[in-house]
Amino acid sequence: MLKVLTFSTLFPSSVRPSHGIFVETRLRELLKSGRVESRVVAPVPWFPSTNPRWGEYAKFAATPAREQRNGIDVLHPRYLLAPKVGMTSAPLTLALGAKAAVQKLIDEGFDFDLIDAHYYYPDGVAAALLAQWFDKPLTITARGTDLNLIPQYPLPRRMIEWAARRAAGSIGVCAALMDVLRGWGHDPARLHTLRNGVDLERFRPLPQGPMRAELGIDGDPLLLSVGHLIERKGHHVAIEALAALARQRPGARLVIIGEGEERAALTALAARLGVADKVRLTGSLPNTELLKWYSAADVLLLCSSREGWANVLLESMACGTPVVATDIWGTPEVVAAPQAGRLVAERTGAAFALGIESLLGAGVDRAATRSYAEGFSWQATTEGQLDLFHAIQREAAHA
Repeated sequence: MLKVLTFSTLFPSSVRPSHGIFVETRLRELLKSGRVESRVVAPVPWFPSTNPRWGEYAKFAATPAREQRNGIDVLHPRYLLAPKVGMTSAPLTLALGAKAAVQKLIDEGFDFDLIDAHYYYPDGVAAALLAQWFDKPLTITARGTDLNLIPQYPLPRRMIEWAARRAAGSIGVCAALMDVLRGWGHDPARLHTLRNGVDLERFRPLPQGPMRAELGIDGDPLLLSVGHLIERKGHHVAIEALAALARQRPGARLVIIGEGEERAALTALAARLGVADKVRLTGSLPNTELLKWYSAADVLLLCSSREGWANVLLESMACGTPVVATDIWGTPEVVAAPQAGRLVAERTGAAFALGIESLLGAGVDRAATRSYAEGFSWQATTEGQLDLFHAIQREAAHA
């Protein structure tokens, strides 16, 4: 039985159940193979107070030191995330904060074969330090901004490059992310693309009419935009697209699911464009509730400026709802057929409105969209991980 230590700050907890759920999902699918045993070290920043007035910071303090999630043993050691200098110091403080937890697992008898880290910076760099300290092989999965944004900063880039050289394997959730490391001159034999899959049982088509009635929403068409309310996710572009579309389709409505710093600005933009009565912001919703909204919608919009492999695309398709998305990074690898949706080259409201019209004008076949999503099960990714991990284990044993 292969023993794998999963390491990432992107992992759910009882306090933040939706945080990094894509990392947990991939691990759960891997464990279903019956060929791997895993423990998780998922550090959280240290914070002194659980008082709710501190918002997300209070959730750090409220996170249990250890818990069981879906049968997986998860440790949450604390690390120091210093203001202002945190970006450059985080890899070291993260590794130092996690070191005792890793040693504890070894002392308990879980002497793992390799570390499987998620997100290249700071998590992957911290994991490379731990791999060096504990003399273990390492894999690091890149997921998006860790390779398409953070390397713009010189010092983090140097640390990422060091970690990539230390890793026995780098995994990208889309080929475009591995192209970054390939372009930096890293060994192509150590670069692997293992895309995310979609949980086809959790995300499934529900009757559109009853879902709209249950959620108290309607639209002709009903558009959906899901993600953190930050500029990079492009919810403002979705509102601009609605305003452009509403001139020809006055029944159009937009639902935005998520929370974040842009909420007030998005509300103001909708008012300024005269579509405030057509836009609904729900706030953050549990992952388990999303299938209702996907099923109710006619089109999902993903107007991001950067994405690795956006899980919302496949989740929506699995519920029978096609997508209109920006043609960037890994997204063309997901939206690769007409029944999946449309790609938009220009990240503007006008361009997205044209993409929506093109999709709706051709006619939406929700069964065909679901069928397309069924080609993205987790099986291939699980097999790819097993092949890679066992190859690394054999190489380590030989060395």
